[in-house]
Amino acid sequence: MATPDQIEIRGTLTPDRPLDSLTWLRVGGPADWLFQPADRDDLGHFLAELDPEIPVFPMGVGSNLIVRDGGIRGVVIRLGRGFNAIDCNAGEITAGAAALDAHVARKAAEAGLDLTFLRTIPGAIGGAVRMNAGCYGSYVADHLIEAEAVARDGSVLRLTPETLEFAYRSTCLPPGCVITSARFRAAPGDPDELAEKMQHQLARRDATQPTRDRTAGSTFRNPVGYSSTGAADDTHELKAWKVIDDAGMRGARRGGAQMSEKHSNFLVNAGNATAADLEGLGEEVRKKVYQISGIELEWEIMRVGEPAPQ
Repeated sequence: MATPDQIEIRGTLTPDRPLDSLTWLRVGGPADWLFQPADRDDLGHFLAELDPEIPVFPMGVGSNLIVRDGGIRGVVIRLGRGFNAIDCNAGEITAGAAALDAHVARKAAEAGLDLTFLRTIPGAIGGAVRMNAGCYGSYVADHLIEAEAVARDGSVLRLTPETLEFAYRSTCLPPGCVITSARFRAAPGDPDELAEKMQHQLARRDATQPTRDRTAGSTFRNPVGYSSTGAADDTHELKAWKVIDDAGMRGARRGGAQMSEKHSNFLVNAGNATAADLEGLGEEVRKKVYQISGIELEWEIMRVGEPAPQ
């Protein structure tokens, strides 16, 4: 089996690629290799040829991610222009994994289809499927018909909601699997009304969240048993921001990292924060919340890679 540089590709392969510029928090050390495939066939060929001992990490647009300061060993795969098409037809929306959630929501609305819940979710469709993204009571699980993915051995998979086993902010995606596209169903709606609905959502988001700061979306999941899962017996009494406030951690700082004053469940790179600053502050928040309330917050931001060498 081959090392990355021994494989004939049509995309782009970069060794020792720093990842800080590819994450919304602007932190992260280098990947051993960054592979940006030209299309699905290029991706499949690369994975089929790649030594199975070499780790693979599929990376979206870095909107919900902390890459640690020591970087990532193995190959980071980042999808680009060959994976961002959006097609609306017969009440269904098919989107490439690299298509931004906001763009998919807008395109669907223009076609008279309601995927407006995606409009304010940061990131791209691949990550939205993987994390069962949702807001305003709607989730990817409510709309997904099927996702397409390339497995670690290069084969193409068709993933149904049953296969993915959707849960709150999680799926059972096979290890090393790279989502390449997804197909959704959506209720019909008037394009103008859907556009207005999205404007209201944006205004609400901008009024309550630090959208002008370097963040990675919500830092912690809402506490288990209280979170917005969409289940019939779900309750909405307690949110992560509330227990963070109760623990006195709104505005808390560590190095260049801060818990936002505007919304305390947003971790902010307020200066020249390192990944260690950000993750360390998050752990401080978790510890303090547990001491005060007995609630153990779970990270919603994914943390990957190795710490900086000592």
